[in-house]
Parts: sequence; structure tokens; C-alpha cells
Amino acid sequence: MTYTLKSLIGGMLLGATLISCNHDFLNTQPVDKVSGSAVWSDASLSEAFVTDVYNGLRDGILDQMSFDCQTDNALYSFGKQDVNEANVSPSNLGTVKNTMEWNAMYQRIRAANIALANLANPKFDNSNGVANRMKGEMYFLRGYYHNQLLRYYGGIPILKTAYTLSEADFNIPRNTYEECVNAIVSDLDSASILLKGRTMAAGRATMGAAMALKARVLLYAASDLHDIPTAKAKSSVIASASNPELLGYVSGDRTARWKKAQEAAKAVMDLNMYGYKLNLSAPVTAAEGQQNYLNLSISRNGGEADGIFLKYYIRPSFDDWGSWYPRNNMPNGYHGWTSSQPTQQLVDSYEMMDGTKFDWKNPTHAAAPYENRDPRFYQSILYDGAQWKPRTPDGAGIDPAGQIQMGFYETGTGGGTVTPFAGLDTRNSTIENWNGTWTGYGIRRFMDPDPTLVDMSIRQEVPSIQIRYTEVVLNYAEACMALGQDAEAKKWINAVRFRAGMPAMTETGSALMTRYQNERNVEMLFEDQRFYDVRRWMIAPTALGSQAKIIVVTGKLKSGKTVSTYKYSKDNYTYSYSVQDLGVGKENRKWNDKLYFLPISRDEVNRNSKLIQNPGY
Repeated sequence: MTYTLKSLIGGMLLGATLISCNHDFLNTQPVDKVSGSAVWSDASLSEAFVTDVYNGLRDGILDQMSFDCQTDNALYSFGKQDVNEANVSPSNLGTVKNTMEWNAMYQRIRAANIALANLANPKFDNSNGVANRMKGEMYFLRGYYHNQLLRYYGGIPILKTAYTLSEADFNIPRNTYEECVNAIVSDLDSASILLKGRTMAAGRATMGAAMALKARVLLYAASDLHDIPTAKAKSSVIASASNPELLGYVSGDRTARWKKAQEAAKAVMDLNMYGYKLNLSAPVTAAEGQQNYLNLSISRNGGEADGIFLKYYIRPSFDDWGSWYPRNNMPNGYHGWTSSQPTQQLVDSYEMMDGTKFDWKNPTHAAAPYENRDPRFYQSILYDGAQWKPRTPDGAGIDPAGQIQMGFYETGTGGGTVTPFAGLDTRNSTIENWNGTWTGYGIRRFMDPDPTLVDMSIRQEVPSIQIRYTEVVLNYAEACMALGQDAEAKKWINAVRFRAGMPAMTETGSALMTRYQNERNVEMLFEDQRFYDVRRWMIAPTALGSQAKIIVVTGKLKSGKTVSTYKYSKDNYTYSYSVQDLGVGKENRKWNDKLYFLPISRDEVNRNSKLIQNPGY
């Protein structure tokens, strides 16, 4: 104690001596920071600042909890979702993904504004136009982050200047929905101009990305939810909203909005810069369809041509959750966490290979529910009996075949002495039992298929898809349908289906729209689309209002068949499949129309007296 005190006194005296001898000490620059003036006087430091603004993308679509867990597609293993139970409020926001969280997005928007202000008159050599390129990226990201907030909350404060401590007033009102759309589109148009003709590094904004995001923004703007006369007729909460202009267009020509959405998507298609196998005149084989969808999902083997704006992970440089996707979502029998679990509703949405609907009332379907399905199913879902990767050493002897075991089976001799065996990927697994699936399914999509990548300490390098060309094509088709151009819409929807090995759609009108909605969900599964799609189509009460469905699989040994080590086999086993509601207490899903727009935090409203809360809260 005395020694410490003496040391402190000595240090204080030494400090006093240094200060008295050298007044320049007060002007010492920290060695771990760079001043603002230095950053914007150096092209490389400016580049580093601009690059950091991309970090607002966070984990993208490869988070531990897929955003689809707040839809009918999936269930989160580690806790109820308040959004699903309609329990959210300004004081309880529930789980808000970091890519649309209010403070996180405005932090990046402010950074983009700082960059744009300093790049307006660059203080470094700009003879190669590098400042204009960086400005294009900042316009894109400012538009991107504003849109992340817009589609989650409705109209938001649009910020185009970097607020400083010298500001007289920090109270900023929400812009109308129309003003927000116009501001975002303006930023994306500016980005398109500045990025035109530039070759960008992987993961950076491009002209195509700006144009594609514009098409998404305009599609949403034309949709039912944001046409207030339409939305009022479908929702009493929106009908009673005191400020409907914050939620959508209160007037104007909706047909013109659909035309703008159509034109924006077509402009991207006319670039002829993107696309993967969308020029087919007939469906490919089922095997080819599976491979095509895998290539799209992992952005390899030609599938990367579909990517317009992606976030990349380079092992071992980054430690984002997105690179830990296999550990977070692989089955527990591989020491994964099975965090996001597909529901039976999702599995049932996959059509049969001939394009007909799957039906549990059909005895053939019910007896073999995982056979003869849309090829995309097999590259998206880990189901009982699916061939997967070799097990880790502690599981290889129990399952030498490397097959997913989501059920409960018998070993021994059928008709004689049998022993119950719980599958390695259930919550009764002998490998790990705390992290198994509740639904009877796991995620396969976006998993690197490399059979050697089963060590959960190894991160993967599959990129997170933010925007891809297929979305643009489907956006175009949807706008065509809204404008009564069904033939043109089917041309492009069927191009997507042919690539997957699925037959053409032939419906028209509302029947075509219903099938398109299912097609869009299947094709863009786990891409953060479903949450917004069911809202903007205003089908959420039906789609999200019922309990999550699960599957219980049992395998009973056939008489006289002897099995010592379990392996999926229809020769040895009679399998049965029971669809059930998720158990009581796991999650009590229900829909409330206030969920069309999520609540703004009570703290934000308290800090900003001009903020108006969303209706229903």
C-alpha cells in the first residue's frame, strides 16, 4: 500500500516537472487516433473511413437468428420472439436485428454524411476521380441504411447533414413516407451516376447495386401496405392512424408508382451485367436444379453472377457472426446450435416436382413427404434422412453414413427385442441435447457443402447476399402483374423456376399472384424478404397468425429386420410422420395489425419531442 502511494506521488511530481518544462506536452497527438483534418487530407485515410461505413451491414442475412424466425418460415431455438407474440411496445422492442436497429443505422448515416461533406472539396489529389467514387459509395450506403429503417418503421427522419454539438436543435420530425422514398431514390440516382463505369472491389457498392436497390424501394412504395387507401380498407389500425402520411401515400397515382417500380427493375435487367441461367426454355433436371440453387446460395461455380451486392467473409480475418453461420445453425449432432429452425409450414410450401401442391391428405405424399419435391427443398432444409456431412469423431461410430437423424427409431430385431434410439440431431441426442431442433428441421441453405468443414471452430467464407439479380427479376415480374401484364410476368417467373428444375406456371390474375408469392418465398428463403413481403402484401394475418408447426418422425423396424447401427432405410423401417403444433410455452404466435410497422423506442421518442410514434403503440 505504501509502495503504491509513493509511486503515485512520484508519478505526479514527474508529471508536474514535465508540464512545467514543456508546454508542448498539452498538444501531444494520441498515437492510436488520427485527427479529422488528417483523415480528409489523405486519400488512403479517407478510403479507410469510407470502408468502415460498410460495417453497418453487420451480419447481413447470415445472423445467428435468421430474420425468418419472425415469420412463418422458422423458429428461433433460444427464446420467444415478442414480435411473433405481438408483445412489442415502445418499451419492449423485442429482438431487432442490428441491420435495422435505429441507433446503429443512424450512426452509419451520420458517418456517410461526414464523408460526403468532406469529399465535396477533397484536400487530396483527385485527378483519378477517387473522391467521386467514394462519394458514390456514401450516397449508396446512406440510401441503403435509410431504407433499412424505412421498411421497418415507416417514415423516418431523413438526415443529409452530420449534426454536431453546436446544433441549436436536435429535435427532428419524421419525414412522410413519400418524402423518404424520394430522398432515398435521389441518393441512389446520385450513386448510380458517380459509380457508372467503375470497376469496384468485391463487396463494394456499384452502379448496378444502386439501381437494384432503387427497384426494391419503388416496389415497396407501390405495394398495398404503402397505398393508404388500400391499407385502410385492410387494417383498422392503419385506418385509425392520425398521421397516415408517415406510413404510405395518402394520394396520387398508384399505377404510376407501379410503372416506376417496373421501369427501375427493367433498367437493371437491361444492363446485361448479371444473371445465372435465366435463359432456359424448359426446366433442367432435378439434379441440375439442385446444383444451380446451391451455386446461387454459396455464390460459386457461376452462381456468383447473380450477386449484385454481397458482404464477404475472409477466414480468418473477420469474426462476424455471419462467418460463424455453420456453428450457429448446424444440427446439434454436429455440435452446431440449430439456432434457426425451419417450420413445417415452410416445408409444406415446397411444391411437388410436377408443380402441384404438397398435401398431407394425399396418402402418397404423407407416406414419403421428402420425396419428389422442388429441388430447392433439398438444398435449403436438413430433414430426417437427408444425406449430409461425415460426423465428427464422437458421432462417426454412431452414424457412419452421415445422415440427418431428426427422428426416433428402433434398433434390434423387428417383431422381437427392440431398443429405442433417439436421433443424433434431436433434443435427446447423445452428442449434445441442449441445442437440438424443436421443429424437426435444420437449415442447409448458405452452408458450405465442403465435407471437411464439420469442425465448429472453423468459420466459413460464404458471402451474405444483400441484393441479387433474381430479386430484381421477381420485382419486375410483380410489377408486371400489378399492371395486368401476366404473360410478361410469367416469362420471368418461369425462367427462375426452369433454372430450379420446376415446370412453368400457367395461372393468371389472383391465382398467379398467390403462386408467385410462394415462389418468391421459396426462391429467396432466409434472405430477409419474407418479413417484409407478408406485410407489404398485407397477408400477414393469415401467414403469421398461427402457431408454428413441427414434425415428429418415428421409424419402426419391419418384422424380421435386424439393425444394430441405425441408418435411414425404407427396406428396414416403416416411417411415420406426425404434424403437430409447437409445444405450449415455447411460443404463442398471434398477429396484431400494429405489427405492420414496428414501434420506435420510447427512449428515442423521449429524446426527440418531434417524433410521432407508430399507430397501435
